[in-house]
Amino acid sequence: MDRITSMRVYVQAAATGSLSAAARHLGMSPAMATKHVNALEARLGVKLFHRTTRRLSLTEAGANYLEACQRILPEIDEAEAAATSQRIKATGLLRMNVPLSFGTRYVAPLMAEFSRQHPEVVVELGLSDAQLDLIAGSWDLAIRIGRLANSPLQTRQLGNSGMCICAAPGYVARHGAPRTVSELAQHNCLSYTLSATQHKQWVFGTQGEIRVPVSGNLLANNGDALLAAAIAGQGLIYQPHFIVCEAVKRGDLLVLELDQPMVDLAGIHVLYPPDRRPPAKVRVMIDYLAKTFERVPA
Repeated sequence: MDRITSMRVYVQAAATGSLSAAARHLGMSPAMATKHVNALEARLGVKLFHRTTRRLSLTEAGANYLEACQRILPEIDEAEAAATSQRIKATGLLRMNVPLSFGTRYVAPLMAEFSRQHPEVVVELGLSDAQLDLIAGSWDLAIRIGRLANSPLQTRQLGNSGMCICAAPGYVARHGAPRTVSELAQHNCLSYTLSATQHKQWVFGTQGEIRVPVSGNLLANNGDALLAAAIAGQGLIYQPHFIVCEAVKRGDLLVLELDQPMVDLAGIHVLYPPDRRPPAKVRVMIDYLAKTFERVPA
């Protein structure tokens, strides 16, 4: 038997002095109400009621147990109400993990408007390029860019972002521009260490089927660090459009065309724990991001 339901039957029966009345109040049969009280007495190993054909009266043990039930059940109701309200109304702390460069450029500027729309949600923005474990880290959701590993997490695609190879005009003037992927071996290639497709090799082709060994005198675990080095003329970078697009617009970097297509990043995704009914704070953030990310450069 459901122990909480049994406790509710017991409290109602004690209040009315009748199992039949308690059953009517709770929408169950008298026989089921009797089973609930019997189950409590069997579990506790004591009699809770003195029973006559006309009325129930509490035993000493029953009176003590009633006091405990009257204290516990309101706390359970309060906890359930709080949990339910969070599914209906967007409230509470929302912990969101996002890549550093992307989060700084495109997520942080969106939070002011989100807060105006949902003032009872407090956002904790975790900026990190490391692939952190959402569940182990108690994150409510995360944004990931690129191909996703198999996992039980729920996903929703927010947008796309392509890749491009860039270099500063000064670097190209000194060293020339590669025209084929094989010519990359002759250039200083600045690589992103947290990507499986960039460590010691750059990957091309829409399915990543072409792998080209590269080398360079700078490795970094952040795209903005590589961007700054490339703008200073240190070498070539192979980065998402959203990192380089402003530098390209300013003329600080040139986009280099090669003989093979850039690798497909497979999109920008939001990931969240597997929950059929995620809290309202998670749902409204995902919907908000999906709407606003339509403006992210692809």
